[in-house]
Amino acid sequence: MRSRFTLASLLLTAGACVTAPAWADSFFFTTGTADGRLGALSRIESPAGIETETADDFILTQTTVISGATITGMLLRADVADITSVEVELYHLFTQDPFDTVPPSGKVPSRTNSPSDNEIDSATRDASDGTLSFSYSSLNKNFEVSNTVVNGINPFNVNGKTDANRTGGEGPASGEEVEITVTFTKPIVLPAGHYFFRPEVLVSDGDFLYLSAPRPLVSPTPINPDLQAWIRNAHLAPDWLRIGTDIVDAAGATGPTFNMTYSLSGNTIPEAGVPGEPNCHGQTVSALARQFGGVKAAASTLGFSSVAALQDASKEFCNP
Repeated sequence: MRSRFTLASLLLTAGACVTAPAWADSFFFTTGTADGRLGALSRIESPAGIETETADDFILTQTTVISGATITGMLLRADVADITSVEVELYHLFTQDPFDTVPPSGKVPSRTNSPSDNEIDSATRDASDGTLSFSYSSLNKNFEVSNTVVNGINPFNVNGKTDANRTGGEGPASGEEVEITVTFTKPIVLPAGHYFFRPEVLVSDGDFLYLSAPRPLVSPTPINPDLQAWIRNAHLAPDWLRIGTDIVDAAGATGPTFNMTYSLSGNTIPEAGVPGEPNCHGQTVSALARQFGGVKAAASTLGFSSVAALQDASKEFCNP
């Protein structure tokens, strides 16, 4: 029988015995600013339309607590006051999740380097359940994109027509460029790895198009490899399509590929334990205590509402 007080005891002991932080490593990743090449639909399912997900990748080189994010998009037929909710999901790379469908369905040209079939449950955050809060600001009232992907998200074969996925996009559009600032009221703890970031936005009247960023990255936080952005809707799931290679490009062409415009921020925990290992909890708590001068200080700095909330996050991290 597992002891129920081991982690709590460690938390209290570590918090009492360590009073001065050893180091504090901040984490920040950004894809830069919107480049005006593309807007891709990002929509929470609602009476206005089916769920549509756009995802782009990032890399963590060590265990990281992600406490915030920004998302840059363009509103169609709406203004900032019409933004009613935000949801964020994170994904492994395809085949790195044990629940992925392998081999894949064959309904799309490729799943190599795509997001996995299903989100990481412990990393889902939603304004509707209070696990994130958000604010928004207008960046440009009259922003234009050269191309869009909204409805043309098709499998490889439709009614016997192959390459049905290649629509070329749905043409230019204009609207209000906005930045949504997200605070994870329940911060996300992840081990080192390659992930996809997928935000969705609910707009009461209109749509939110997630804006592209330069690829290759020209931001101060480059990653290697830098994978292109993917998209799917409820009809295509669990599969994904590459926005550039599978949708916008003409068959046989080497056309544009895209990143999406967002940033992530938080803190790294270099000496955290290894998920699944027997000593993960104790090692992680000790690392937090040393790094922040006590576990109470760690909870406050990392954005957790309490030591108990940090304890729960540690359990999720160590027992994926």
